[in-house]
Amino acid sequence: MILPIVAYGDPVLRKMCKDIPQDYPKLKELLNNMWETMYNASGVGLAAPQVGLPIRIFVVDTTPFANDEDLSAEEKERLNGFKKVFINAHVQEETGDEWPFNEGCLSIPDIREDVKRKETLTLTYFDEDFKEHTETYDGLLARVIQHEYDHIEGILFTDKLSALKKRMLKGRLNNISKGKVSVEYRMRFPLMKKAR
Repeated sequence: MILPIVAYGDPVLRKMCKDIPQDYPKLKELLNNMWETMYNASGVGLAAPQVGLPIRIFVVDTTPFANDEDLSAEEKERLNGFKKVFINAHVQEETGDEWPFNEGCLSIPDIREDVKRKETLTLTYFDEDFKEHTETYDGLLARVIQHEYDHIEGILFTDKLSALKKRMLKGRLNNISKGKVSVEYRMRFPLMKKAR
């Protein structure tokens, strides 16, 4: 089932999310709905707070990036078919130089900005079968995971912008909260009465 994606301004996007137990009710159904919602919106990642749930779950499928002509063949190969569920993820360390990349977010449609993030990420998480993993990612894989991880920490990519850039975007962000934005997928706007 395609769920409405929560728009900028909703308090759930600012919550520090909670770990879930292995017997979390209807987990498989929730994961299926998150995948369907993400693909319907042409996203490469989606976190539970973006569908209104303050829990530590996000899903990632970087396959669309594999067609990017600016990437090396090696990077394209790593991105193609990378599809994972991350449950109760916790970052162990972030290392390397910070590098900029143009990011967007399904909860903040029509706004894209360069964001600096560290090159390498190590995190511990559970997969959909509740098997525990500790893995290290770098490059664009790390970037997508860091973006989604921020969501379960109550952080948005716009928080990482300069004070000047934030001021410049303020009016557009307020309009998104009110539903004054053109979008091709279902959303729930905090300052508007119903999802569309």
